[in-house]
Amino acid sequence: MRTAEIKRKTAETDISLTLNLDGSGKSEIDTGCGFLNHMLTLFAKHARFDLDIKCIGDTDVDDHHTVEDIGIVLGEAISEALADKRGIVRYGSMMLPMDESLILTAVDLSGRSHLEYALNIPSEKVGSFDTELVQEFWLAFVRNAKCTLHIKQLAGTNSHHIIEGTFKSAARSLKAAVAIDAAFSNEIPSTKGVL
Repeated sequence: MRTAEIKRKTAETDISLTLNLDGSGKSEIDTGCGFLNHMLTLFAKHARFDLDIKCIGDTDVDDHHTVEDIGIVLGEAISEALADKRGIVRYGSMMLPMDESLILTAVDLSGRSHLEYALNIPSEKVGSFDTELVQEFWLAFVRNAKCTLHIKQLAGTNSHHIIEGTFKSAARSLKAAVAIDAAFSNEIPSTKGVL
């Protein structure tokens, strides 16, 4: 099974995460940040990953350390669960409508970390959540998953819908990219022979 268990403790956060790439979308998420809990629950469901996250963070200061560190740990878990990436499709993309919003994401599990981020989130906050942290989350994720991720907003004016669409679209893109290609199940999907 393609699984990972990561523990990360700093002066700012204490995180435990378990991931099963071949799951059914079950999750137990407790980050101390309600909006992030909701986004990661959606992420697990749409990726069909089993994902448990428990984080104790310095949310009395703000949510920044919690959001960034969970992005780090989730990225590490994806990388660990994929191991040498033998047999994976490698690429995935999704254009996802979320009411008036339309989000395009595309991922390459290339071993190279890169984020192209083109969201125009109108409000600075959704509830108590700072919307600028969405970019921080995905940047931390790609650096540690060692993948390229493009996120582009094609339409949308509702901040909540834009962010929710982004997490759902990225989840669907990752679901496609980590899938095993039965015709090439024993091959590394690169002419270099390594990813």
